[in-house]
Amino acid sequence: MLAPGMRRTAQRTMVYNAIVSLGGHCTADEIATELHKSKPGFPRSTVYRALDALTASGSVYAAHLGEGATYYELASGDHHHAVCQVCGGVLHIQEELVSALETHLAEGHHFKPLRTEVLVVGICDSCSRTPGRRAERRRTIDPHFHFTDDG
Repeated sequence: MLAPGMRRTAQRTMVYNAIVSLGGHCTADEIATELHKSKPGFPRSTVYRALDALTASGSVYAAHLGEGATYYELASGDHHHAVCQVCGGVLHIQEELVSALETHLAEGHHFKPLRTEVLVVGICDSCSRTPGRRAERRRTIDPHFHFTDDG
């Protein structure tokens, strides 16, 4: 829920609950549209102020997934993304892989990472099999690993 010590206002709670309802990876516009369903006239500026407060408190994570709008999701520790440039699907990258990269940089290059943000842009398996397909809304890509036997 909302971060401890954060002032809990009705507006912040509503914005937080809209992110929960949308399943994360949603824009401020999508959140405002969701809120207008139950609260017509809910000010868009209130959505932005609430998102700023929720992000600053650590309750919500603001993800910059390539170009365009910022996407919001519930904070669950540091996490990193791979984004399909065709459908906009999002895959969370395992923290162990990012830790291995940070260790490699520290040990192999004497470079001490202070903050790591990983964004990989590519094409998901589904879009590579069905070109021309476009999703209505960003989706979370199935996190299962797909290995092939190369002999």
